[in-house]
Amino acid sequence: MPETEVWTIGRLLAWTTEYLGRHGSESPRLDAEVLLAAARGCRRIDLYAAFEEIAPDEVRAKFRSLVRERAEGTPVAYLVGRREFFSLNFQVTPAVLIPRPETEDLVVRLLDLAKEFASESRLRVCDVGTGSGILAICAAKHLPQAEITAVDISEEALRVAQDNARRLGFSERIRFVQSDLLESLSPQDSFHLICSNPPYV
Repeated sequence: MPETEVWTIGRLLAWTTEYLGRHGSESPRLDAEVLLAAARGCRRIDLYAAFEEIAPDEVRAKFRSLVRERAEGTPVAYLVGRREFFSLNFQVTPAVLIPRPETEDLVVRLLDLAKEFASESRLRVCDVGTGSGILAICAAKHLPQAEITAVDISEEALRVAQDNARRLGFSERIRFVQSDLLESLSPQDSFHLICSNPPYV
């Protein structure tokens, strides 16, 4: 990003898309838009109305730093601290894994399986290795009759999941438990559905 040039929002996006493409990004345009929106403190859609605006120095400096980290391999979700999933905006940190696209398939499957228990007055669901809380929160949103338990061995991950549940309005619906798999749950705990999305499986 040569300092002598006039950098409009449109030029920043074009230059960064090409740059990130050369540095291994699979979605360089999307990455550029998400990072520039974060640097400007706006929504991605707002960039399109601002293509001809000259980016202020402080925005360019913040954007340059984000782009450098992205080119070095840091995931965009960690750089901006969030990831949209199943129409909800989740906070993510290095303490949790970034949800993979195929995780949406798991949510759809969970919701389909829940239909088999439609006659249950209180469907009991457990999310093992909850991470950022994505499965538990999606279950709470789409299964209003369900009692949800979310477990994780990591205290940091549970904090992220609890913050997400609180911010999205589902903290009253989910019981969070620090546990290695199901070890810390009582023998009285029983579930109709147990779901998990462990890494690399």
